[in-house]
Amino acid sequence: MMNKLLTYFALALVTMSLSSCGYNTMVQKREAVDEKWSQVETQYQRRNDLIGNLVNTVKGAADFERGTLTEVIEARAKATSINVSADNLTPENLQKFQQAQTQMSGALSRLLVTVERYPELRATENFRQLQAQLEGTENRISVARKKYNEEVREYNTSIQTFPRNIMAGLFNFDKKPYYESDPGADRAPEVDFGT
Repeated sequence: MMNKLLTYFALALVTMSLSSCGYNTMVQKREAVDEKWSQVETQYQRRNDLIGNLVNTVKGAADFERGTLTEVIEARAKATSINVSADNLTPENLQKFQQAQTQMSGALSRLLVTVERYPELRATENFRQLQAQLEGTENRISVARKKYNEEVREYNTSIQTFPRNIMAGLFNFDKKPYYESDPGADRAPEVDFGT
């Protein structure tokens, strides 16, 4: 009887110490980071879905540089082939994902510049709607990445602050990587309407 009582007391003590050490808070913050990452993925998926429609609209309305279209199609295939889930969100995997998305952005920009040469395509209602949707999607991606980074900052700060850092180390709460700006993002893009 006494052993049972001591066991219950020990379990109660462990439970109370875990709740006061911030374990539950760390779990909540880690889940919030994972949820924000899924929002980033959702916005990229939305963009990839829209790009197929954009390519088909452009194909049907103009005969333009096939290389640009091929580049967009290949970049979309690569971007959709790299998946980073919350479970394997490492700096290396995030960098691969980010590189594929950067290639997609570049190919899409070249496609939109190419389209500028075709006034009849710009005038079609479908193209205008898709272009507006893509612009909105790019804004949503930017917002989702910002919110993800804010959540990562809060989580990383939480697990590195004393005394919570001790419990974080015991229970394998590792730092999460930030989504960084694309290489060259500090330079203004070059727009060329020439050949």
